[in-house]
Amino acid sequence: MSLRNRVALVTGGSRGIGRGIATRLGQDGARIAIAYRSNKVAAQQTLRQMQAVGVECVAVESDISDPARAGQLVKTVVERFGRLDIVVNNVGDFRWGTVSESSLEDWQGIFVSNVLTALYVCRAVLPHMRKGRWGRIINLGAVGAERAFGQAKISAYAAAKAAVVALSRSLALEEAKNGITVNVVNPSSIDENELTLSEARSMRDARFPIGRPPTVEDVAATVAFFASEAAEYVTGQVMNVSGGWML
Repeated sequence: MSLRNRVALVTGGSRGIGRGIATRLGQDGARIAIAYRSNKVAAQQTLRQMQAVGVECVAVESDISDPARAGQLVKTVVERFGRLDIVVNNVGDFRWGTVSESSLEDWQGIFVSNVLTALYVCRAVLPHMRKGRWGRIINLGAVGAERAFGQAKISAYAAAKAAVVALSRSLALEEAKNGITVNVVNPSSIDENELTLSEARSMRDARFPIGRPPTVEDVAATVAFFASEAAEYVTGQVMNVSGGWML
């Protein structure tokens, strides 16, 4: 699934799942831009790690909850690389709280972070993808979002991720004629210690029918497929990367 000569932007790419996705796309040959809001230390560390293995990479500070700054981010990446082919919208805050406990500000913050950031980046990148008649947009959801799942104490987050799926499917229908695919990857809960795939394979975890805990590498591999030429005929789809959890 070579991505040679492609340019990819990964939002929230300085750490965690975003860093894993950026690393995988870089390994597959893409030139990478990672966007981060405030953690410059982590962004620079990720940048150095990728450059050390020969990946052409830049880190761009941007608060994409502001549509103007999201537009400037895309402009900066296009000016740097001359194009932008792949966008992975990975930003999304999570907060605990029941419907009655969560403030309106909590709800607004969750929707801005999870839904509107993706919208702003997509709107900014579409003209560039349309020009090349090729594009891959991959949005990060959460397991069960395609079913509009309910779970106590995460009502705002669950509603926001269901909205990400609806946005993605609508955009997939609108942009298919322009050679742009839009898909969603739903990760399960990933341990903050970020197990490697080899470490996870040596462990047992009864929560997941497949028998082991999930890793960032599992998510990144699915994103890499959606970003590739192999997924040319796949759009508007939602892939749960969950080891069978919540089926």
